[in-house]
Formats: sequence, C-alpha cells, structure tokens
Amino acid sequence: MLTKLNKKRDEKGFTLIELMIVIAIIGILAAIAIPQFAAYRERAYTSALKSDAHSFANAQEAYYADEDTYCSTLATLQLPKYGAESSQFTTVAIVSGSATDFNMTFDDLTHTNIDTVTYDSDNGGIQ
Repeated sequence: MLTKLNKKRDEKGFTLIELMIVIAIIGILAAIAIPQFAAYRERAYTSALKSDAHSFANAQEAYYADEDTYCSTLATLQLPKYGAESSQFTTVAIVSGSATDFNMTFDDLTHTNIDTVTYDSDNGGIQ
C-alpha cells in the first residue's frame, strides 16, 4: 500500500493553481494586445486609402499629359493605359476634374472608424 502512495506522488502534472495563474496571465496579455491590434488594423486601412489616392493621382497626371486636362470619370482612369487601381474595400469618387486641378475622395465603407482621405491637387495632395 505504501508503494502505491509513492507512485502517485511521482506522477508529473500541473496543479489547478498553476493552470489558473497561466490563464490569468494570458487574459492580461490579451487585454493589452487586442486594443493595439485594432489600432494597427485602422492604420493599415488608412494607409491603403492613401496608397490608392497616390495611384489615382498618378493616373490623373498621366491623363493630363495625354489630354491637357484632368479626368472627371473614374472608368477612364482605371483603363490599363493609366493604371489606376483601388484596394478591395476602397470606394473612389472624383469630386472634380478640370483643366487646372482635380479633387478626389477615398472611403472605406466596409470597416468602421476609418476617415475619408481627400486628394486635392490644388492644395498639394492628400488632405
């Protein structure tokens, strides 16, 4: 009988207290990491909008080089000749396109808390 007790004490494993401490530590780390992760995602979506703004601005300049005016239609800028492409979640709107300047807005309607990016050629680019 004494040998049976000694065998049980030699078994390896974790106690309930040790497991609860590990779970508490994981919970604290998750409480810190999740808000940071959300902020990183928002910045990534905003960066995608800014990248799209630069892409469409380059296409506008290419169109201007060909036509001596800025484009007012989105479909024209998306032709392979001008090469403007938007990200998966980006909605592009050309507010104005004239002989001297252009204004475009870029929205991400799928994700929340993402600000609209405006590209205004008259004011120097992204606003």
